[in-house]
Amino acid sequence: MDISTQHTEAPPPAPGPSVAASTSASRGATRPGDRIFLGLSRGSGIFLLVIMAAIAAFLTYRAANAISKDHTNFLTTFEWNTNLEPASFGIAVLAFGTVVSAIIAMALAVPVSVGIALFITHYAPRRLGGPIAFVVDLLAAVPSIVYGLWGALVLVPHMDGLFGWLDHYFGWTGVFEWQGGAPRSMLTVGVLLAIMILPIITNVSREVFRQVPRMHEEAALALGATRWEVIRMSVLPFGRSGVISASMLGLGRALGETMAVATVLSPTFEINASLLDPGGGTFAQNIASKFSEATPLGQDALIASGLVLFVITLLVNGAARMIINRRKEYSGANA
Repeated sequence: MDISTQHTEAPPPAPGPSVAASTSASRGATRPGDRIFLGLSRGSGIFLLVIMAAIAAFLTYRAANAISKDHTNFLTTFEWNTNLEPASFGIAVLAFGTVVSAIIAMALAVPVSVGIALFITHYAPRRLGGPIAFVVDLLAAVPSIVYGLWGALVLVPHMDGLFGWLDHYFGWTGVFEWQGGAPRSMLTVGVLLAIMILPIITNVSREVFRQVPRMHEEAALALGATRWEVIRMSVLPFGRSGVISASMLGLGRALGETMAVATVLSPTFEINASLLDPGGGTFAQNIASKFSEATPLGQDALIASGLVLFVITLLVNGAARMIINRRKEYSGANA
């Protein structure tokens, strides 16, 4: 008796999670609430781009009006005389002072902020880490003018000792040579800005370090790693992108800080080789101090300097985004 093998057609495979998710998403997109939320979120993004473009167009128009009447090179001139005929003004001193003070602030604030964030999240006991985090949050809410008054009344009078020490041991470099006088210099501005941006970088870094998966740390401990090795191999690579983002937030405030810098600095339109000599200036400080008394041409010139600050900020943020994208494999989102 011949026995023939019967072939039965296999049932179609069940849709996987991705197919089911896409199917449910496509169905959910037809709901009125989802369509409204999609439209609002998309409109918000477009509206933000429109605002940025409007700001750039306004700054460019007013800046072009001022630069066309400038009889010197706007990028390399070391003076600011908009009331003279012909007008002569430039941003060389302002660009130098803004960049140098921001670099000093970042060099001082970022290591300290990361150290404080690591101490709160991985070293300090809970009853000690909580009050420290609360104090850091309070420092982030202090207004700029309060920092400026504190810097003028407390920080500046107590910088003589530091300036003397730097001049004694490092004055031969020329960068830390001090000729005496009130310590209202770019170094003082950098120290004050570092104190101001420290709470911002600390808060964001602290929250990033708290998101490190506990399994990563326990795996490193199980392999015999010390606490520092756990931080170096698990915590810091996971939070690197977050620390960069926090640093960019702090740098944005350092670049655009106005009242604190105007209160502490003795502005002059000259570039000193030494960071301890009084003088210099920043974009924000120059705009705040001269705008109320400026002529229409002077206001356009100040707006032109604001355009340069706007471009610098965009370049810094773009560079930070490139750094983060190059290190996606270390980011917490891909852990």
